[in-house]
Amino acid sequence: MRIPCPHCGMRGSEEFSYRGAAGPPPPAADAPAASWHDHVYLRDNPFGPHRELWHHRYGCRRWLVVTRDTRTHDIAGAVDASAWQPPA
Repeated sequence: MRIPCPHCGMRGSEEFSYRGAAGPPPPAADAPAASWHDHVYLRDNPFGPHRELWHHRYGCRRWLVVTRDTRTHDIAGAVDASAWQPPA
């Protein structure tokens, strides 16, 4: 799989580390335990386009939000995570 880094260009996925779904931030530190349980253990299993966080560890060392189709692993695009705003 090749990932289009906005800073370094097309790179192989072996240069990146996968973190997980790009979505809402974790609950506040003082949030109820049920909120933390849901955040840590309850995950969506999307079928189709999905936004994910990837770290370009062997390149520019930036975090990226990559849009990947979970059915085919096709990459639709990637943006720097600092420029991305999660949907409300």
